[in-house]
Amino acid sequence: MSGHSKWSKVKHQKAVTDVARAGAFTKASRAITVAVRNGGGQTDPQFNFRLRLAIEKAREVNMPKANIERAIDRGGVSGDSIEEVVYEAYGPGASALLIATLSDNQKRTVAAVKNTLEHHRGKLATPGSVQFQFVLSGLVVLDSGPVPFDRLFSLAVDGGADDVTQSGDAVEIYTSPDRLSALKDSLEKQGITVDSTRLVMKPRVMINLNDEDRRNLEVLIDELEKHEDVDTVYTNVPGM
Repeated sequence: MSGHSKWSKVKHQKAVTDVARAGAFTKASRAITVAVRNGGGQTDPQFNFRLRLAIEKAREVNMPKANIERAIDRGGVSGDSIEEVVYEAYGPGASALLIATLSDNQKRTVAAVKNTLEHHRGKLATPGSVQFQFVLSGLVVLDSGPVPFDRLFSLAVDGGADDVTQSGDAVEIYTSPDRLSALKDSLEKQGITVDSTRLVMKPRVMINLNDEDRRNLEVLIDELEKHEDVDTVYTNVPGM
């Protein structure tokens, strides 16, 4: 994760194809359903922050309101079988990967993840050998626009930020998960427009790859994220 990360590009993504949009809807729907279930069945986003984040993400991909409501309803169904599993892996150049999945069939999912890794110079890792290299963090992404970076930095720190980075007009602000909602509210009260908020796995230490390994890693991540069971892929390489 860095100032060049995919979260910084949310506003600038090109329109997706119908197939890609359908996949995005499936992922967003599953995230909403799991957020309700893990929130003890709480369907009000005001009292279920993870659900609030999932709904925001669904709106970013233009998911219809009716689809969002159906996904919320499914979260309260006891027979729902969606599981949330994070796979640890190594990619090209000894890069570290966390592959977050939401699936109703983890045997199918792990087989697909393993196959994709093996075809792109990667492999599954022993549980625990990769995850410690990342820390769960809250992330706020915004466009600095006319606001000077020094001003944004000051407002972010006052609001509880731990780290602030900039690349062009894109600004990423990291904080602890429990301060994410308050940080977002604090910035908005100061007239700052927030593009998105996320809970992410932030690498503790970044590594650089040679050009060939970097290209191979980009292809690997793209292929993993095409699978509808893969929600998010995190890596410790800048710009991914």
